[in-house]
Amino acid sequence: MTPFGAKLRELRAARGLLQRDMAAALDVSAAYLSALEHGRRGAPSAGLIHQICEYLGLIWDDADELKALAKLSRPRLRLNAGGMTPEQTALGNRLARELRNLDPGTVAQIHTLLDTTLPVKSKR
Repeated sequence: MTPFGAKLRELRAARGLLQRDMAAALDVSAAYLSALEHGRRGAPSAGLIHQICEYLGLIWDDADELKALAKLSRPRLRLNAGGMTPEQTALGNRLARELRNLDPGTVAQIHTLLDTTLPVKSKR
């Protein structure tokens, strides 16, 4: 599941909306909406994100949060290791292999480490 999909599902459920009803209102298929929520599809277009925000009544910070989560929600990860050190390339490959096996606490620790060591513009 992607961050966008998890948030979308949370927002929809909190409002007591059925997936099929929301999909119909957005003029997308229920299968597509399900795929978005489960992370089997990439982030939707900016236009659809806007429609979702309108449909759910999201404004300001809530709408901005959903848009930001969409940017972090690519279900297929890619890494171009060109120009990286051998150590960076090894780390990228190891993360690709092991990420699925990390517990939520470890993932949170990695996020914290990156947030405290990277320049502000690179943060998630």
